[in-house]
Amino acid sequence: MIGLLRGILADKGDGYIIVDVNGVGYQVNVPANTSAYLKAEGEEVLVHTAMIVREDDMSLYGFSGKGELDVFRKLTSVSGVGPKAAIAVLSAFTLDQFKQTIVFEDSKSLQRANGIGKKTAERIVLELKDKFTSESLIDPCGNADDGAATSAANGGRAEAINALVSLGYSRGEATSALAEISESDLSTEEYIKRALKNMF
Repeated sequence: MIGLLRGILADKGDGYIIVDVNGVGYQVNVPANTSAYLKAEGEEVLVHTAMIVREDDMSLYGFSGKGELDVFRKLTSVSGVGPKAAIAVLSAFTLDQFKQTIVFEDSKSLQRANGIGKKTAERIVLELKDKFTSESLIDPCGNADDGAATSAANGGRAEAINALVSLGYSRGEATSALAEISESDLSTEEYIKRALKNMF
């Protein structure tokens, strides 16, 4: 199995790149926002890969880091979600954004991904919600200070959701109202105030 490719970006098209490794070109399906896809032809790229083998197909799927690869594997473990659907989700969201949709059980936002309908989005949240926690929402670059700040901010959102639910709002209503708030450094109280304004 091929788990990692380092080479030159020889070509790219809609949803894939060609990585030249010592004269051999590997076609790798990638999310639209992964770093390797955003580079210019002729630059060196490194992609962590997953090989999917089926009766009539053998395909490589590539990602900028192990975090993306891990989420891809979690997504494809969900019943009814294949590799193309998983790539569509990772093309629509950054890693942290996707984790937030799961932690906050925001299946509505997941429907922004191409080909992900209501039932599939709800299934993704249902089957993955126990695999992510608010503590997992850290900076993917591993910056300890930024990671702590991000975790604290998302913890504030999670506490705001719980507070709104205790006030009688559904979790979906609370999540949707908070999703409209772009700021990431607010206190729990400020998240609640702004969310309440978004509901009226």
